[in-house]
Amino acid sequence: MVLLALFAAAVAAGLLVPSGPRHPRRSAGSAGRAVRPGNGPPPLRLLATTAAALGAVVLVGGVVGVVVGVLAAACSWWLTGRMEPPSARKRRERLTASVPHVVDLMAACMAVGLAPAAAVEQIAAAVDPPIRGELEALAARLRLGADPATVWRDLAGHPQLGGLGRSMSRAVESGASVADAMQRLAEDHRRRARSGVEARARAVGVKAAVPLGVCLLPAFVLVGVIPLVAGAVAVLLRG
Repeated sequence: MVLLALFAAAVAAGLLVPSGPRHPRRSAGSAGRAVRPGNGPPPLRLLATTAAALGAVVLVGGVVGVVVGVLAAACSWWLTGRMEPPSARKRRERLTASVPHVVDLMAACMAVGLAPAAAVEQIAAAVDPPIRGELEALAARLRLGADPATVWRDLAGHPQLGGLGRSMSRAVESGASVADAMQRLAEDHRRRARSGVEARARAVGVKAAVPLGVCLLPAFVLVGVIPLVAGAVAVLLRG
């Protein structure tokens, strides 16, 4: 029973770990309206809730265990409801990975004298989903005659394309060179990408130390600690 409770608790804990940061998704074509991701898949929520309740009931037992199980089930249901769905996480990651490429293309289009609206349309035709849908919505607003400053200001609230929106908004409102703004933003993205790669490379050594320590610790205890303890016990028994 104890093993069953521990297993249930472990399953619940594993299912309750959020899969990624939970940000409201914004569409580039909307006026900054947030779209909240849906709750986690019902089977996942039911499994996590059942595992948490079962683990509490079996581990505590009695009436107290039932009360704790109900509380654990309620907490589990609430936490799993706040998890980011896998589809939303994949979409967010793909959008984030596509932004530097879009900024580079935007800088190249601006360098050859293309207007921002035409550049967005050209880039939208050249990239893959899901970033294509965001750029097509943005291009549609610009093509239909919306105020460019308002469009770029709305884009500034986008979780992934916000940097592009802020740079374009500042350039449009101040009359500065849009091409220079895109060049600076592209350089910032490249610098941030290099920093991210270096940070991940440094983290490899730290992450590798944990399994290495787990593998070496038993050997150290068996070879170094146990013989010393056994020798000390033998000396005390002889004395």
